[in-house]
Amino acid sequence: MSELQKAAKRAVGEHVASMIHSGMKLGLGTGSTAALAIEALGRRIKEEGLEVCGVPTSFASERLAREYGIPLSTLDITPVLDLAFDGADEVDPHLVVIKGRGAAQTREKIVAAAAKRFVVLVDESKMVERLGTKMPLPVEIVPMAAAPVMNVLRSLGAQPEIRMGMRKDGPVVSDQGLWIIDAMFDEITDPEHVNNVLLNTPGVLDHGLFIGMATDVLIGKSDGSVQHISK
Repeated sequence: MSELQKAAKRAVGEHVASMIHSGMKLGLGTGSTAALAIEALGRRIKEEGLEVCGVPTSFASERLAREYGIPLSTLDITPVLDLAFDGADEVDPHLVVIKGRGAAQTREKIVAAAAKRFVVLVDESKMVERLGTKMPLPVEIVPMAAAPVMNVLRSLGAQPEIRMGMRKDGPVVSDQGLWIIDAMFDEITDPEHVNNVLLNTPGVLDHGLFIGMATDVLIGKSDGSVQHISK
């Protein structure tokens, strides 16, 4: 990651933290950009006495929130959230999003769906004309369904691969104890069709397409400015 990209990520993290006020119930995203937002939020809690609570989208964001002194809750206790923030792998002009490089897309989608406002944090490199052109679509599956799900993905025009661990033997295991298939498309021309096919495929828990969920996108620029797009 370049220094300019780091600066852009930090700018959107600071920006979303500035949008939060006392009393808000928050969804805390996963990944490098969301981590910077969590850090900025923790700093406001420490320096300004901001009173909020957060529902984490992964074990990683839970640990980070605790480190920065952010009070935590669950959807059992806090079923409706005021705002959720998270990073993304790709965002198209219609604010349809691909997420899941951190293998947390299922919990991220559950938390985003519980929020009145879902703010996506990206740098300029994540904006695309068509989804799937830069990053694969993550699909979370029951392990025994790997072969049939991969066949379905091939029928949709993708090249699927089981995501393998970097520092462990075997597949990456999600927080739910499941596997991730990364499906590389030339482009996803019909996200709704891909969504419907996958959600009707036995063995698929969920996938990284977030359709009609993002209410705001904050785009960090190389000069440190932030562009705010909202529906």
